[in-house]
Amino acid sequence: MDDVKQLVTDIKNKNLKPIYFLMGEEPYYIDKISDFIEATVLNEEERGFNQMILYGRDVSVEDVVGNAKRFPMMAEHQVVIVKEAQDLSRTIEKLASYADNPQTSTVLVINYKYKKIDKRKALYKALKKTGVVYESKKLYENQVADWIRRILSPKKYTISPKAAQMLVEFLGTDLSKINNELEKLQIILPEGTQISPDHIEENIGISKDYNNFELRKAIGERNTVKAYKIVNYFADNPKDNPMVVTVSLLFNFFSQLLHFHGLKDKSPRSVASALRINPYFVNEYISAARNFPMRKVSAVVSTLREFDVKSKGVGSNAVPQGDLLKELLVRIFN
Repeated sequence: MDDVKQLVTDIKNKNLKPIYFLMGEEPYYIDKISDFIEATVLNEEERGFNQMILYGRDVSVEDVVGNAKRFPMMAEHQVVIVKEAQDLSRTIEKLASYADNPQTSTVLVINYKYKKIDKRKALYKALKKTGVVYESKKLYENQVADWIRRILSPKKYTISPKAAQMLVEFLGTDLSKINNELEKLQIILPEGTQISPDHIEENIGISKDYNNFELRKAIGERNTVKAYKIVNYFADNPKDNPMVVTVSLLFNFFSQLLHFHGLKDKSPRSVASALRINPYFVNEYISAARNFPMRKVSAVVSTLREFDVKSKGVGSNAVPQGDLLKELLVRIFN
């Protein structure tokens, strides 16, 4: 995110490079940087003659180079943006000769999503000398809640830890989807609002009481009544609560709990750092560790591996997922 801020600052200050090669598994920042260049490098009058949008599936590398070598008309720069450039992956190395000696009056933007170019080859080496190579890496699940807080901060919103966790568990690590939902909330809620689980439930449709976050907490507390209520809700709404996701999240939780048992320093700050969790959730792990000693945690991890396979249909084709979840709870609590 700091790299993106620096890129945006440089572009605002007209410190432009002839090529921006934007690549990587996370498309959110690729789109943001590309859209910013599209909206700001040229003024409205200049764009008609000097801004071109190409799509990788419709052009060749030679077409891209041909357009990039043109001179601007009545403007200091022209902008050429190639969207979905990953469709040119088989021939993208042909761009190396242009990258060695790019047209300095052109700002060429390559949106190379979900892929990376080989850093050992000529194209990457040329790009590093004459342009910008930005790699947008996928965030780990435990990094997304912090990303949500950082995105909201300049917009004068905050979010409670539980609300952030609800978004992550429901939407995963897809930053574009999460940002879309946050933007909807910002339209509805006034500046200065702390986004709460109630806001998430009312406006996005994620239940604040019946979700994987609450199931994990109920299991850790050995609150069997609450755990079975949540599992019954999942059984009645299987499309919104796929078992494979539930098992994966529980597996991560008990794996972290196993790590917790092995820690010498169990102070909240040390636990949060070691497990890479928000300090807000540390007490859940402390409570769960009291209820599940190390030997039991090891057994639960093995059980979850078994049910991970079953959740994918191996050896349990005729068993409804709701029944499998109930059986899993029995195995965890006994």
